Amino acid sequence: MDWSRAVDLYCERLDPSFWAEPVNAVTNASFLIAAVAAFLQWRRGGGGDIPALALIAVTAAIGVGSFIFHTVATRGAALFDTVPIAVFIYGYLWLALRRFLGLSAWVAPALVVAFGVFSAAEGALVPPGTLNGSHAYLPALAALIVVGWLSRPGVTRRCLFAAAAVFALSIVFRSIDQAVCEAVPLGTHFLWHTLNGLVLYLLLRGALLAPR
Repeated sequence: MDWSRAVDLYCERLDPSFWAEPVNAVTNASFLIAAVAAFLQWRRGGGGDIPALALIAVTAAIGVGSFIFHTVATRGAALFDTVPIAVFIYGYLWLALRRFLGLSAWVAPALVVAFGVFSAAEGALVPPGTLNGSHAYLPALAALIVVGWLSRPGVTRRCLFAAAAVFALSIVFRSIDQAVCEAVPLGTHFLWHTLNGLVLYLLLRGALLAPR
């Protein structure tokens, strides 16, 4: 595979230059804002929650990695975008299963692996380009809803359901980006970034406020 090959996946990009997606690039600041806000809450809570701190760091990495992808825009740069997102999804799922549902140190990792197998199968079975590639995030949305449903009533559950609602809306905007190009030359992918900054903050807030 040619990792240096340029990619053009989003409506806003018209050429291979660095700043061809300025709005898509700059709106990754939402992830950095989410990370800073969550970090301040982490400190107010005493600063001892290491798993949550790790996810806060991953949230910042998502913002940086996505910025790199939307500026450099090569196959290799795409790894800076996708790897931190995957780390957050699997890491948060493990934390949620352990902290919110109280599953054992053996059951929680097994379910994370099962989720990974299901996600891989979904990716293999669904035709490429379906929902502009957003179908890959549907297993994460489903897992978020299920964990929220099984969690105890309280602030964490409310955070999870709020995050699921915003995440679902963000998937819609990611999915229609190419379809609305003629009517909206800027596209809608920047709303995926903006809304997902809020999604990750809500998830981190839910983790930080959950009983340990």
